[in-house]
Amino acid sequence: MAQGDPSTDESPTPAPVQNRSRLDPLSGIPARIVPSRQSRPNLPEGICPFCPGGLEAPEPYEVLAFPNRWPPMPEDRAEIILYSPVHDADLGQLDPPQARRLIDLWAERSAALGARTDVDYVLIFENRGPEVGATIGHPHGQIYAFDAIPPAASTELDNPDAATTFDVALHRERIVLERSHWSAWVPAAAGWPYELLIAPSREIADLPSSSPDERDDLAVALIDLVARLDALFSAPMPYMFWIHQRPFDGGTWPGARLHIHIAPLLRAAGTPRFMAAGELGSGVLFNPIDPVTAAAALRSALP
Repeated sequence: MAQGDPSTDESPTPAPVQNRSRLDPLSGIPARIVPSRQSRPNLPEGICPFCPGGLEAPEPYEVLAFPNRWPPMPEDRAEIILYSPVHDADLGQLDPPQARRLIDLWAERSAALGARTDVDYVLIFENRGPEVGATIGHPHGQIYAFDAIPPAASTELDNPDAATTFDVALHRERIVLERSHWSAWVPAAAGWPYELLIAPSREIADLPSSSPDERDDLAVALIDLVARLDALFSAPMPYMFWIHQRPFDGGTWPGARLHIHIAPLLRAAGTPRFMAAGELGSGVLFNPIDPVTAAAALRSALP
């Protein structure tokens, strides 16, 4: 997708991607050192680059994908996904046809990026709100196409008991939403207040494999769940959202199951839940909201 000509606008010109992948010798956790991203804009004033006619979206659109101008990895393996041409829309305010267009775009870009020989895993995600790092207010998410399966996804894929996680019967008292093709619940070991796991009723490996009916149903489910999060404290809920799906490395991955995580930030109105030294230093999460209580609050958040 065309990004516009940076020589004809006042947007800072990104430096060439400097991407150095390293492995921490103590923890084994990988890190990517990307100093070129230090110059990316933060909540820029003036014309929104994501609105129609802006730098990144010069033509009218319904949903749009384009390479990230300040990518965390090289070779166009990081993309921006625009949810709507409306600047103050968000995932909880889209109508179902628009949300379905977004899901179709997620699936299309998953398939296209996953077909590349230098891509093993496609991660779709959103940081909603400046409290969790969103640098532009226009509704958007991102895609990272990894050249290796990232640790969080790998841990789930390697878990021999992962399949039982998606048995709705095990989560009955923490169910928030049940639809024809998708259900959502607060995990028993939720690390974030009002955390949600969203899973399909059948074993779907990845977004490209989902059916038209499943995509329609997911569109309605996502709108409903974000609206519930917003209704909790009568304000937009900052959250982190990511989709886990089958790797695109050529393996069969028979146990892979498409699912979605939402990690909301607020534990009370205007009060964020911070992840601080005790958790980062121990690797243990401390959630102040009981999952059963959280599920009940989310169920009653909308009429």
